[in-house]
Amino acid sequence: MAQRATRKTADKTPDIRAVAALAKVSIATVSRTINGAPVVSDKLSKRVWQAIKQLNYFPNTHARSLVSGRSRILGIIVENITNPFFPELIQSFEEIAVAHGYETLVSSSNSNPANLATTIRRMIERKVEGVAMLTFGEEEPVLNQLVIHEIPIVLAEFRFDDPNVSTILLDYKTGIHAAVAHLAQLGHSKIAFLAGPHDIHSAVTRENDFRTAMEAVNLPIRKDWIIECDHTLKGGVAGFEKLQALADRPTAILCSNDMTAIGVQRAAYLKGMRVPQDLSVIGLDDIDFAEFTLPPLTTIRLSRSDLAHAAFEALRQQAEESASPKKQREFLVSTSLVLRSSTAPPPAKA
Repeated sequence: MAQRATRKTADKTPDIRAVAALAKVSIATVSRTINGAPVVSDKLSKRVWQAIKQLNYFPNTHARSLVSGRSRILGIIVENITNPFFPELIQSFEEIAVAHGYETLVSSSNSNPANLATTIRRMIERKVEGVAMLTFGEEEPVLNQLVIHEIPIVLAEFRFDDPNVSTILLDYKTGIHAAVAHLAQLGHSKIAFLAGPHDIHSAVTRENDFRTAMEAVNLPIRKDWIIECDHTLKGGVAGFEKLQALADRPTAILCSNDMTAIGVQRAAYLKGMRVPQDLSVIGLDDIDFAEFTLPPLTTIRLSRSDLAHAAFEALRQQAEESASPKKQREFLVSTSLVLRSSTAPPPAKA
């Protein structure tokens, strides 16, 4: 005979009074501790937090924000959630934020201005204390919405003349110059570049850095070997096919991001070409998936951890140093070349 499941009556949900009784302090002390008031001693604060943990008590975050005047919510907006670079970036940002007592509100623009405008409105309504706009060029039309509400912002590669706006400068030059020098040392002189969309300023920066890198090693820059495509797998396939349609083809392709490079690797495979024996390929980002492609992808590392830390620190300083005069801040995140197995000397016939 089947047994009938039973359910024990749940204990009454603990409230702030239970916490105060267990910690042997007043309700006011519990409230001040939860809201981070400096008047509570370390000894009392420790007792309160131990009681909270023991009772499994969950403070009312809405009430806390009303008392403290702070939401302790930070927004992060990325360009395209389908690109593995951005989930990895979000994860790093959220880990840092949680460790410092902040919640995160995450959104993706999906390269759609209407989506971005709606996202900004939602974040303003939630009273976020700052927004990391890591959309790499799509943020300009909606910046004023945040500036008007005096919400701290951090941007990637874009300077905006306002004391509430900080900038993260990305040093693509170091990594791109190292990549081109590496290909030149292998013997490549016919190097193509699959650029990102020209309406994204980070893509233009990467292309310009490629041009200066080619000039630095005295290699010719072929206009027909610089192809604009989107930062997707299909973009890499399309860029590869355009290069293959030319009478004179490159022996190496440097890509504006890893997704494009992985698309090139697949297109080359379907064409019967071997990477790196017939074609060398280099990406940019060093997403986690890059080392698991066949062959593992040589790429330019842009640390998501460093980028997330810079973004969080910019917002934290703006939010927690409100007593000081606001000032623009700049943070630098560099790049480096990661050598794997997708590059080799050019084929002898080239």
